[in-house]
Amino acid sequence: MIKIKKPKFIGALLMALAIIAIVPTMASAHCDTMDGPVVADANKAIELNNPSYILKWVQPDDEKGISQIFDLTMKVRTLSPEAKELADNYLFENLIRIHRAGEGAPYTGVKPHGTPIDEKIAAADKSIEVGNLSPLEKLVPKDIMPELQKRLDKVLSLKNFDVNNVKAGREYIESYVSFFHFAEGEEEGHEAGNSEHKMPDAHAAQGDQHASADVSEKAHDKDNQKGAESLPLIPWSLAAILFVTTLIFAVKYHKEHSKR
Repeated sequence: MIKIKKPKFIGALLMALAIIAIVPTMASAHCDTMDGPVVADANKAIELNNPSYILKWVQPDDEKGISQIFDLTMKVRTLSPEAKELADNYLFENLIRIHRAGEGAPYTGVKPHGTPIDEKIAAADKSIEVGNLSPLEKLVPKDIMPELQKRLDKVLSLKNFDVNNVKAGREYIESYVSFFHFAEGEEEGHEAGNSEHKMPDAHAAQGDQHASADVSEKAHDKDNQKGAESLPLIPWSLAAILFVTTLIFAVKYHKEHSKR
């Protein structure tokens, strides 16, 4: 009777499962999903052969690079249906990666259609669509509503820009991102305008010292957080490939050694 060497086989499977366990697969924001605004604008750019639809999503220094990627995509996608799919995905991946880098956020791949997003993000999208904050009213603290309204007003005032005016487009995206971040609770800008909380002159020097210490501590914490976020992350699709590949090799190893 052939003896099965289970320990090594099970060890290989556990290693594969460990790879999947440590890989983050959650969508970080709707801009990195196939249903998000970045991919939507990329599809418009492809349809109309106009890169201005996507240039607003990247920083000026990245404009040349994404333009070259767009031109390459337009040339390659005409070769075959397979080439079309690969070229389009190549544009989506690079556009989202460069956009996320411009925000100082990690890139974890393009999430598929139907990926769940935070209800606040969906509500913020709806607020821009309807032109008011009613979709967000029950989802955010009441004390941030005045600042949120100011940011929404700015978004709406910049919304109808000329698509070929990339500078105006970037101004819109900047206000758009600022609105979403605030709605999600990622910023505390509503505290900045509270001038009624200024300290009396007698304690101004002491207050400045405490404020300076607080700012330094917050900056240090923010740097630590950014450092953690900037660690390389593996897209969920690559994680799946690693798992399947490891599983195949494990099975093959088991078959070969079970014959001995």
